[in-house]
Amino acid sequence: MAEVQHAPTPAHETGAQPRGLPRLRYNKGSNTELSSTGWMLPTPDTTPIAEMRKRYVETGYLWVKNLLPREHVYDMREHYFIHMSPSGILQPHTSPRDGIFNSALDPLEHQGLGGDPEKSSRELLDAAHATPEYRYFLSHPKLRNFVRQFMSWKQEILVKRALLRHNCPGSESTGIHYDQLFLRAGEPDFLTAWIPIGDCAAIGGGLMYLENSTELGKQVETQFTEKGKALSSDERLSAYNAHMGRGGFISEDAEGFSDTHGKGKLRWLVGNYDAGDVVFHNPWMIHAATKNEDDRGRIRLSSDLRFYEEGAAIDERWMKLFKHGDGL
Repeated sequence: MAEVQHAPTPAHETGAQPRGLPRLRYNKGSNTELSSTGWMLPTPDTTPIAEMRKRYVETGYLWVKNLLPREHVYDMREHYFIHMSPSGILQPHTSPRDGIFNSALDPLEHQGLGGDPEKSSRELLDAAHATPEYRYFLSHPKLRNFVRQFMSWKQEILVKRALLRHNCPGSESTGIHYDQLFLRAGEPDFLTAWIPIGDCAAIGGGLMYLENSTELGKQVETQFTEKGKALSSDERLSAYNAHMGRGGFISEDAEGFSDTHGKGKLRWLVGNYDAGDVVFHNPWMIHAATKNEDDRGRIRLSSDLRFYEEGAAIDERWMKLFKHGDGL
């Protein structure tokens, strides 16, 4: 039997980013290699809360280092890949805690959310969102306490439609979007938390943000609102209406999008994420994901969470668990 591989120790505990950027690619567009990129600003969890709020307002995101216990995050990673193992997604004789993709498979057929997996895999993905282990992970006190303190809320509400996403090496990147596209039936008063469930380097399919794009996201939504005046009320709320792109995305050409809207001045910002990090961003911040070209074949696993303050105008469509074909 081959030697079982185990998760590596953290490489970036200090939060400092290396100087040189790796070659980053995106799956689609006229040029899949990104020419204008930069490092995100990491924020140690010991940073004063006032400074965190200032950074969030200025940049549209806040990347908090080591917010969650590393072992708790890897426990969740192990649980997910044990749950998904009947699909054959894991390389034989490797640890579910590592989540190494089975190189004998077609990554496009095992893409996870956003793809079109076979029925048995869809059922596993749906069931993963309802496991007690995942729902407990979402209630982690360090995460919930931070959200309340950071947002100055008495009580936070997490929408039930939290998402688990895995991205296999070689599968399609997440399309370009801002989150309000998908939660239009509520006010843009929520906070998104993106949790990498395992270490994820910039080349490993992690999230990337279009620099200083909050106002651009608002402008794009204003354009969609104008175009959608002739649509029914339900269609206007849908991220999949006649004016939207495939999958509800505003573009699938990362290089072309930054060139068109930023005239070469807007960079795609990336990070080397460690298990335990959490990235928060506002409803308008434009983001996507790099192509997963992890040198060890690791599957990127992450979770998307949206928090509202208790009493806010929530998009009630999202107050139910994810299920394939739910139209959201």
